[in-house]
Amino acid sequence: MGVKGVYTALSGAIAQSTKLDTIANNLANVNTPAFKRDQQLFQEYLTANEKPPETTQIPRDVASIESFYNMQGGDKSYVDAKGTFTDFSQGGLKHTGNPMDVAIDGKGFFEVATPGGVRLTRAGNFTLDGNGQLVTKEGFPVLRAGEPGADPASRVIRLQGTGLPLSINDNGDVFEGTENIGRVSLVNVNNPDSLQKMGSSLYSFKPNMAPELTNVNNPSLKQGFLEASNVNIVQEMTDMISTNRVFESTQKAITAYDQMADKMVNVVGKTN
Repeated sequence: MGVKGVYTALSGAIAQSTKLDTIANNLANVNTPAFKRDQQLFQEYLTANEKPPETTQIPRDVASIESFYNMQGGDKSYVDAKGTFTDFSQGGLKHTGNPMDVAIDGKGFFEVATPGGVRLTRAGNFTLDGNGQLVTKEGFPVLRAGEPGADPASRVIRLQGTGLPLSINDNGDVFEGTENIGRVSLVNVNNPDSLQKMGSSLYSFKPNMAPELTNVNNPSLKQGFLEASNVNIVQEMTDMISTNRVFESTQKAITAYDQMADKMVNVVGKTN
């Protein structure tokens, strides 16, 4: 019982440690534009449910000594990580007054071209590079709306160098002065759970999930605003305190099971 209990408590400690790492990352990105908080989900792993019925031999005579059979691990239960899930709820809109800042008010993602392929982002803190292209703060070109599968190089948004001011209206149309030079591509992801974070506020699709994208028919963009992180500091701090307490409890359980095992070996074993 002691050894089995140690492994169960240890799995719980590992789970809480993983949850603490996730909470810490959320807090570290509380001021990152358009950051979406992550959360860990866990489930109980029952080894008996993972074995085919023929491998666990249940005794016929329950009242006899034969009832003490080899459980083959079927009596063990562990904490198993179900996965990391991202909360894509809308963050608040923060006014910056910078004409290069664009916030998405509602659903959708910007498309940007990276060396690894087209990626998605909600961070609209854009700028202009030396070639007059509208790019992210990392220098990745922001794409204009176009045919699905079209070459990203043909969809970059490039100013003509007239020196006229750039403006982006609520529909995503980009103007250089009064001339329309394209519309920012804004797409919906039919299954947000298919997205995975790639760093720098970029998203790609998980290897085992096919991209399912549709164009946003009625986009709502706000120039001069940025979407804030959706991290709630009070909630994260509360979760951190609760998780720390559970982690400490699992450590105490591990110590207790270790002491039980020590007595079984050094006390009970010697008396027999």
